[in-house]
Amino acid sequence: MSVIAPSLSESYCFIIPCYNHSDALPSVLQNIEQYQLTCFLIDDGSSNEQAQKLFDITKQYPWVNLVRLAKNEGKGAAVMCGFNHASAQGFDYAIQIDADGQHDSQIVKQLIEQSQLNPNALISGCPVYDDSVPKHRLIARYITHFWVWIETLSFNIKDSMCGFRIYPLKPTCKLIKQHQIGKKMDFDTDIMVRLYWQGTDSIFVPTQVTYPVDGISHFKAFKDNLLISWMHTRLFFGMLPRIPALIKQNRLKKNQDTHWSQTEERRGLWGIQLILILYRLLGRRAAQIIMFPVISYFWFTGKKQRQASKAYLEKILKQYSNVPLIQKKKLTSFRHFQHFGESLLDKLASWHGDIKLDDIYSPNKNEFLKLVSEKKGIILICSHLGDIEMCRALAELSHNVTINALVHKGNAVRFNQVLKQVNPASIINLIEVATLGADTAIILQQKLEAGEWVAIVADRTSINPYQRVPENTIIWANFLGKSAPFPKGPFVLSSALKFPVYFCWGLKPNGRFQIFLEHFADELKLSRKNRQAELEQTVQYYANRLEYYCLQSPLDWFNFFDFWQYNPPETFGKKDE
Repeated sequence: MSVIAPSLSESYCFIIPCYNHSDALPSVLQNIEQYQLTCFLIDDGSSNEQAQKLFDITKQYPWVNLVRLAKNEGKGAAVMCGFNHASAQGFDYAIQIDADGQHDSQIVKQLIEQSQLNPNALISGCPVYDDSVPKHRLIARYITHFWVWIETLSFNIKDSMCGFRIYPLKPTCKLIKQHQIGKKMDFDTDIMVRLYWQGTDSIFVPTQVTYPVDGISHFKAFKDNLLISWMHTRLFFGMLPRIPALIKQNRLKKNQDTHWSQTEERRGLWGIQLILILYRLLGRRAAQIIMFPVISYFWFTGKKQRQASKAYLEKILKQYSNVPLIQKKKLTSFRHFQHFGESLLDKLASWHGDIKLDDIYSPNKNEFLKLVSEKKGIILICSHLGDIEMCRALAELSHNVTINALVHKGNAVRFNQVLKQVNPASIINLIEVATLGADTAIILQQKLEAGEWVAIVADRTSINPYQRVPENTIIWANFLGKSAPFPKGPFVLSSALKFPVYFCWGLKPNGRFQIFLEHFADELKLSRKNRQAELEQTVQYYANRLEYYCLQSPLDWFNFFDFWQYNPPETFGKKDE
């Protein structure tokens, strides 16, 4: 039985370039057999003895088509031959994998998932090496990285030399017809850079790479390094006339792909200050009157946020039969923005002491009061659905419960200034997640042991840009009908802290505040053996509950960015101390 959807066998196929690798090939074929996809094995002019072995091997696998080149033309020529055969047979995507067994074939499913999410992109492995990697290979790789960054005027290509990829065949075959691509060891980098030039993005997935002790390498140090140097020379001079186009392309991509934490806070502190003054002098109604044009301005000028809102609401409308508390005509981006404005007033009111716990509907109120009376530390897994800040204010002001919130302060500096004016206590127990480390975990442990609560937001990906493979920090889970990236960190941290875990949601679906507290686990346990699978199961459960409450109160969704697209944070300036 295939581990991927059977329908994908009509679109995807494998291409394996092979030159005298008959010993390693059987294990490669055995590992990819589970995907039940057609495979084109391109024999790049192997010796007669090796060619016979390849013929005997492929007879055992009816899904493998053996194509023999008359002479050894190079890895690139073999792969491009595979492209032609795959395209001729109607395939849309080709999965390139080496015949020497270096690549972890278990991530083919992840590569295909990314290809489905990004159908026009080149999906590539991003090598994670063990101790078997030769040091000279690493040095050569970083030299190539440097030149690729120059040739593309960007850092978007994380690794151009990994031969484990999924190519969209239409733009790839078009490129091959228009340009002469390197046919040997220069192929992988040459074609990735040129695809980037023509607008094909590259998406990277971490993959373990092992160099077998008895492995056969066809890399010729002097000849191939000379060939690669000539390739970079051609690419450099090919980049020069493309500089204006590349600058424009990179600027557009940067605007589209900014990590949520690096989206600049919208200006308008004067407007928020005015609203605060009116709230204090004349009450909420007067503040609402001014809030309307202020938020309308943000809606009109915030194109990216407006587009993100519309995309989210389109997903909600597809499941409108499961939305019980709001009329369809109210599910517009304009109302979405205005609802966000209302939530800002709710935060001010909460810290001002104008909203009491008795004003809130909560089916779990008795459990909340029981937890308060026990004075035991708990972990709250929260989100940007609804107003967790209101929950924190109510708990602290009504019941003297200290809630320590892990937050990213960088893109809400101005609004935090206003909250501080309302009540200085609002910022006392905020912990910046950018500095989260072992010392912070120890502090959180001490706070929990003292009976305080810790709130961790689990719907936004890590803001740390100094990770070699940022994709290792996320888990993809189905959310509102599409796969979305969720952070591992909140769940790994909760497991390490070993305290009871609750999900918490503060919503306002029909004009009335509602707080939901769901017990998740007395202690989140992750085994060493099945850690990844258990994390995936946990994150998917969280995503399911997040989806459920989104449908209960869709306008409480305050992630105004493309939630379903993963964009790793970029490094700017010096690393924070």
